[in-house]
Amino acid sequence: MPRVIESPDQFIIIGENIHTTRVVRRNGVRATTLEDGVEAVTYTGQNGEIRYVTVPEHFKKTQPYEQGNLKHFMIAVWKGVHGDADEEAEAAAYIHHEANRQVAAGAHFLDLNVDEVSYKLDEQKQSMEWLVQTAQQVSSVPLSIDSSNVEIIETGLNAYDGSRGRPMLNSVALERIDALDLIGVHDARVVVTAASVDGMPSDAADRVRNVGEITEAALSRGVPASDIYIDALVFPISVAAEYGRHYLDAVMEIRQQFGNEIHITGGLSNVSFGLPVRKLINETFIHLAIQHGADSGIIDPIQTRAGNVYNLDTESTPVKTATALLMGEDEYCVNYLKAYRAGELS
Repeated sequence: MPRVIESPDQFIIIGENIHTTRVVRRNGVRATTLEDGVEAVTYTGQNGEIRYVTVPEHFKKTQPYEQGNLKHFMIAVWKGVHGDADEEAEAAAYIHHEANRQVAAGAHFLDLNVDEVSYKLDEQKQSMEWLVQTAQQVSSVPLSIDSSNVEIIETGLNAYDGSRGRPMLNSVALERIDALDLIGVHDARVVVTAASVDGMPSDAADRVRNVGEITEAALSRGVPASDIYIDALVFPISVAAEYGRHYLDAVMEIRQQFGNEIHITGGLSNVSFGLPVRKLINETFIHLAIQHGADSGIIDPIQTRAGNVYNLDTESTPVKTATALLMGEDEYCVNYLKAYRAGELS
C-alpha cells in the first residue's frame, strides 16, 4: 500500500509559472492596446492598480505573436537583460509580482526556466542569471533552476545566493547524468526524470526502469533519498487513453521500490492539455496521483489549489467522468467530451 499524505500542506508544490514558454492571448483579457498604440500585458499591482508590461516592436515579428500569443515572461526577461533602466524596472516588477503570487498560493519552490528565450546559449545563461537574481529579491521560498541544458542550470545555481534555503536542480536525466555532480557543489535538492538516453518512456515499465537507474546513480553519489524528487513524466490524456495509467502505475511501483523517504512529483497539469475544463481533470489527476503515492507536483498553485484536491467530491458526476478518463476507461475522450457538451462537468 503506497504512502498517502494526509493534508494539503504536506503536498510539496514546485511552482511552475515563471517560464518563458507561458503565453496569453493577444485578444484575451490580459492583453490591451494603450492610448499611444503600444500593446501590453496587464496585471494588478499590490495596491490594486493596473500595471503593464509593454511589447517590444521586435516581438511582433516572432511566430508566437503572429499566431496570436504574447510570451509575457519571455518579454519580461528580455527587457530585464536588454532594456534600459525603466524597462528593467518594469520587468523586475512583473517577476516580483508573479513570485509573490506563487508563494502566496502555496508554492514551496519557484521553478525558473528561460530555455525558450533564445537559441543562443550565452543569452540563455545571461537571462537565467538575471531571472534568479530578480526572483530571489522577493521570494521567501527556495528557487528551482530548470533547464534541459546543464550549463544553464549551473549558471542559475551560481546566481542563487542561498538566502531562501537550499535550491532545487530541475532536472537530471540519463542523457545528462553529469548534472548530478552539481548537487553536492550547491547543496541542492534534485528532480530526476524518467526519460531514457534515447527519449521518452513508452509505458510504466520504462519509467520505473529509467527512474531506477538515475535514482541509484544519485544515491551512489551520496545524495540523500529525501533530497530526490522523481518526475515520472506525465503526458496528455487526449493523445492516448493509457497515458494516465502509465504515470499512476509507475508512481505506485516507484513508491514501493524506494520507500517513503523519496519524493515523487511531475508536471501533473500536462495530463489535461488540449481538453476543456482542465481544472477538473487536473484536480482529479492530482487526487489520483496522491492515492498512488505521489507527494509533490510541478504545478501552478494559483490555478490548481491543493486544498481543492483534498476536498474533491469523488462521488460527483464530473469527478467520476474525469476519473474514468484518467484511468484509461474512456478511449478518445468520447464520454468526457459528451458530458462537457451536455453541461455535465460544472
